[in-house]
Amino acid sequence: MRNLTTLTGALLVTVSMTAMASADTIRFWTTEEQPERLAIQEQMAATFAEQTGHEVEVIPVSESELGTRATAAFAANDLPDVIYHTLQYVLPWAEAGILDVETNDEIVQELGADTFQAGAVAMAQFDGSTAAVPVDGWTQMIVYRKDLFDEAGLEAPDSYADITAAIDALHNPPDMYGFVAATKVDENFMSQVLEHVFLANGVSPVGADGFAPLDEAATLEVLDFYKALAEASPPGELFWQQSRELYFSGNAAMIIWSPFILDELAGLRDSAPPTINDDPTSAELASKTDVVTTFSGPSNPDGAAWADVRYFGVTADANTDVAAEFVKFSMDEGYLDTLSIAPEGKFPVRTGTADEPNKFVDGWAQLPVGVDRKAPLSDVYPAETVARITGGLETAARWGVTEGQLSLASKMINSQIINRIVRQYIDGEIDGAAAVAQMNEELGAIE
Repeated sequence: MRNLTTLTGALLVTVSMTAMASADTIRFWTTEEQPERLAIQEQMAATFAEQTGHEVEVIPVSESELGTRATAAFAANDLPDVIYHTLQYVLPWAEAGILDVETNDEIVQELGADTFQAGAVAMAQFDGSTAAVPVDGWTQMIVYRKDLFDEAGLEAPDSYADITAAIDALHNPPDMYGFVAATKVDENFMSQVLEHVFLANGVSPVGADGFAPLDEAATLEVLDFYKALAEASPPGELFWQQSRELYFSGNAAMIIWSPFILDELAGLRDSAPPTINDDPTSAELASKTDVVTTFSGPSNPDGAAWADVRYFGVTADANTDVAAEFVKFSMDEGYLDTLSIAPEGKFPVRTGTADEPNKFVDGWAQLPVGVDRKAPLSDVYPAETVARITGGLETAARWGVTEGQLSLASKMINSQIINRIVRQYIDGEIDGAAAVAQMNEELGAIE
């Protein structure tokens, strides 16, 4: 009996030691470094460890330092196993060999490429493979007063024509401005809004070989449309602050904003309360609001949505099997936890599974949003609005992504050349043809 007991104990020790020997620790860099967001990721790592025996060291990295740190780590053969990163790094890191493109593509295929939003996958294409795994994203939105649109019999503002028609019907300053356009040249907000407006009409200053001259006819359509938005706006230097304040006070029919406005509209954030009535916690304005993510111009009937997408990248130095297992966990059974880090800005780029195609979209809509008060988006907005919020990722676009010229496009945007010349045009300082020629000349000089 004693020998059997001794043998059994020895076997258990052997099995335990074998399990310990096969357990690995991987490193995960994340730019979600706020304490409450880190806590969620650390809990996810703990759950993964319980299920697999593999430990995940969650390492916060400031987004502003991510590029330089990754480059230095790659040079030292000391990359982490997985990096959560922005769209801007996908193609450069794939080209440099920082990302394990083959593994990342395999993860997407194993999860089911058709379970991901098409736009998010398209923006990560590299030599026929998906270079990084889409995690979450958000699309810029036209936020509009659906109650006023319905009363006036107006179509949703999903095209240049429908937007200008709504301005004609609703613009009645100072009680109601038809739009609040971005006009402050040195604000990134104007750059972001303008890129969306140009994309909507299919206009881009980059092609596969670098700078591509702007098409004059299509660009003139953009300029005339943006001038109409500016003329329906209050005077002055306008950026995100005025657009939110005027919409919240009930004095604007339409604005362009990020989805981070969604919880504020519902009275869930004390630092930015709606002022349409006397109750800063009221959801009245949210109940009167709808959104459009994809809109079109006359030269691009399919339209586009401006999107910011984030990715998981298994790196070239990774413990590949464990890293891939962690990414798949984070994108499947742990995916709603991944999105819960900040649901109002983390739309599900994976909509569901093969068996449950809407699993993650439906689950995301139930996640609580807000700061001072919490409520699921599904309690605040109707199902069709929630569907539109996430649907923009199907047509997600940015200048230079599909052409492999995101870096050049970013330099053009950051130069604020387009902001400045568009402002000159809407102020009547130059005509349309001169504006297009000047943009082409100055953008063409950027390398």
